[in-house]
Amino acid sequence: MQNPPEKVTIEDFKKLEMRAGTIVEVSRVPRTEKLFKVVVSLGEFGRKQTITGLVGHYTAEELMNKRIIFLCNLKEAKFAGQLSQGMLLAASEGEKLSLLALDRDVSDGARVS
Repeated sequence: MQNPPEKVTIEDFKKLEMRAGTIVEVSRVPRTEKLFKVVVSLGEFGRKQTITGLVGHYTAEELMNKRIIFLCNLKEAKFAGQLSQGMLLAASEGEKLSLLALDRDVSDGARVS
C-alpha cells in the first residue's frame, strides 16, 4: 500500500495555471521511439509546445483537434533537443493512459479550477 500523498492547501492549488486548449499540431520527435511534439492553442494566451510520451497510446490523428487540459506554468524543459513549455494532463493505470478532455464547449484559454 502506498503512503497517502502530502496534503496541499487551496493556495498551493491556485499556483497551478491549468487552461482549456485545443491540440493544433502533432509530429513525431526525430530519433525517439515514444515522443510527440504537440502544439496547443490556448486562445488569447497564445500557443504552447509540449513534448509528450504518448506514442503507443494515441495516434497523431487521434490527438489532432482534441480539447484537453494543459498545465501552463510548468517550468520549461528540453527533451530530445525539443522545448517543452507545459504538460497535457492524463490519468494512468498501469499501461492504460487517458488524456483529461473537456466535455462541454468552453473557449481555449479558459481557466481550470
